[in-house]
Amino acid sequence: MAGLLVLAGCATTPPAPDQALQAAEMAIGNAERDRAPEFAAAEMSGARAKLAAARDAARNEQMVQARRLAEQSLADAELASAKAEVAQATAVNDEMQKSIDALQQEMQRNQEAH
Repeated sequence: MAGLLVLAGCATTPPAPDQALQAAEMAIGNAERDRAPEFAAAEMSGARAKLAAARDAARNEQMVQARRLAEQSLADAELASAKAEVAQATAVNDEMQKSIDALQQEMQRNQEAH
């Protein structure tokens, strides 16, 4: 009897990856707000494609694959967000450096004039 219970337990479908799918959706939304499609288009495309594949796998009751794809989608979206943040910070840094250079040139001209 115990053997039948073990076999029955192994035959059941793993639970739906609802939390993993929701986490991936949220990460993609956050990445979009971080302007990731502008700065990390490939990662965003991968995140969306993997999320769509995860949903398909869940509909086909391939829960392990669905969870794995959802987790990969989440990772891609988080990478896209990080790349977007770095790109934006680099752009701000570059603008600040240009301003500093302009101020230094102005100071140099003022010193030479006096």
